Amino acid sequence: MNGEQGGWPAAHTLRPAHDGTGPRPPGAVRPDPETAPLLSAVDPQGSERRGDHETLLARVVWSRVTEPGDATAGALVAALGPLLALDLLTSRDPARAFAGTLRDRGGSGRAGEAGTVGPDPDALSPRRLRAGVKRWLPRLSRADSFKDLSTAAALQLRVVTPESHIWPAQLNGLGPHSPHALWVRGDPRAVAPPSLAVVGARASTTYGGQVTMDLAGEACDAGFTIVSGAAYGIDAVAHRTALAAGTPTVAVLAGGVDRPYPAAHDRLLSHVADQGAVCAELPPGAAPTRWRFLQRNRIIAALSRGVLVTEAGVRSGTLNTAGHAAELGRALGAVPGPITSPASAGCHRLVREYGAMLVTTRAEVRELLGAPDAAASAGFETASPADAEGAQPVHDDPPPPAGAAWREPPFHSRVLDALPLSGSRSSSDVARAAGLSQEETRDALAELELLGRVARTPSGDGGPLLWRLERRSRFG
Repeated sequence: MNGEQGGWPAAHTLRPAHDGTGPRPPGAVRPDPETAPLLSAVDPQGSERRGDHETLLARVVWSRVTEPGDATAGALVAALGPLLALDLLTSRDPARAFAGTLRDRGGSGRAGEAGTVGPDPDALSPRRLRAGVKRWLPRLSRADSFKDLSTAAALQLRVVTPESHIWPAQLNGLGPHSPHALWVRGDPRAVAPPSLAVVGARASTTYGGQVTMDLAGEACDAGFTIVSGAAYGIDAVAHRTALAAGTPTVAVLAGGVDRPYPAAHDRLLSHVADQGAVCAELPPGAAPTRWRFLQRNRIIAALSRGVLVTEAGVRSGTLNTAGHAAELGRALGAVPGPITSPASAGCHRLVREYGAMLVTTRAEVRELLGAPDAAASAGFETASPADAEGAQPVHDDPPPPAGAAWREPPFHSRVLDALPLSGSRSSSDVARAAGLSQEETRDALAELELLGRVARTPSGDGGPLLWRLERRSRFG
């Protein structure tokens, strides 16, 4: 397939000038005869309108070129709209075009730093926009987006966007960290209704499984959808409890919905899709990585009315989901266990240090969630396109000290995730896989080398130096 067929670039080599006014640039991303039928197939509303297709395609592309939680991209799309923002990305000097258009429109740079919910007054500064462009352009590919749509259509997936009437409005509470789209296997309408997120340890005990079945079952009886992450242990018990009760359940994945993770839960996820939905913010084929698991947890928390942790150790990743719930103002509950059980130590910590509600009975599950008829007033309803605009950060943290640099702690994790378990990669390949700029990747690799986490290795053919993981890096 010709990479430039349909008038938009296969990569970032074609970027004609565009300032956001007048006719679109020749390199702008627009539906063509190949993509139009695919867009109709994945649109849950089945729209044939060109304008709807243009916006949907722009959301599809943004979901590919950005990593989850990219606040600069989120703030940019919120300020300019997905279509204009993408048009400017294909211009000759995207960062300059972004800055000029934002200035003309009175755009604000206030947004959250990637990986957090708090504000970042520098998010749309020229410096941050330049860094963003360097992250996004290497992933801008017509061939890749066409493949995403082809795979989605073949698997009968649906792409739900903030412009859709079935978009879950509660995700807007994530502000600039809200996903650009949700790729859904199953019923896309199952994602929006009021839900309880039930999460916990992968290595769950018999006790943990029993209390999860009992308490998740009460939420099902109260009419709530069960949301979880399809992991081993508590997540799987929560999904199976909903399936047995005939209640919709939603699994949120860290990679593409066509990549069941763990693979042993392929059949479980098929049942979840039959009775509810399996969703992800990344397009089909995207690999689940440690960084993406942590970002996935913010969606689990945001979709829910409340988060219930039924069993978790002190180092459990479940506590990350609980942290997102607290930042978003969601109800947070934790089930106690024996004080001698390390498997419940994380739950005890949530109660002691984070003010989680102690949940020990079915009645307390209802108390955690509140009355079902309060769902609409709490904002748990599908969104109109206007609802998606102007979403604000959940809370205001103080800005950094004057002159202090904003730095994303997840950079190290993302670079480590981008390196193969065996073998090596060039810094350019690492940057593309991690969704970082070359400068950000080089800085992170240098720091990780000093920490003994990565090592350089000659390419053997006179090419650029390659980088590999030290043996302990993936788990150390």
